[in-house]
Amino acid sequence: MLTYQDVLSLFSRTTGIRDENIRFQTVSSLAGAKQPKGLFVPVSTDSGTLQEAISNGAVAAVWPEGEQVPAYAPNHFPIFYTQDNLKGLEIIMNSYYDYLTQNKNIKERTKFIFQNKGLLNESDETYDIAVMAENINSLGSNQNKAGEE
Repeated sequence: MLTYQDVLSLFSRTTGIRDENIRFQTVSSLAGAKQPKGLFVPVSTDSGTLQEAISNGAVAAVWPEGEQVPAYAPNHFPIFYTQDNLKGLEIIMNSYYDYLTQNKNIKERTKFIFQNKGLLNESDETYDIAVMAENINSLGSNQNKAGEE
């Protein structure tokens, strides 16, 4: 599972609590999606609000550097800052995918939640991220099916 420490190693500037015990069950670009123990990464204006993400289970967020975090965000809420959220999401996914391919026997995996792939075809970058998420999620589902007949 993706951990606080994993994300911290990718983004050096943070605010909020530093808790190495946080394990992200989900990474989502959609505030309205249920995201238990989630890392919220808003990649567009359609992503929704941080408040909505928190109410749906987000326990941390990746945030654009230079953009003010909403005042309602709890002081202890972990925020990881990046120059570009879409690029930041890509970095997280590439790092996690590399980790999974090197450690294929991992039982607990982080689930990535994104918009409908059909809507993402407007931009090659977002489509690539959707494909990467599908690949990451399928690694776990293929392993679960192993030995089942």
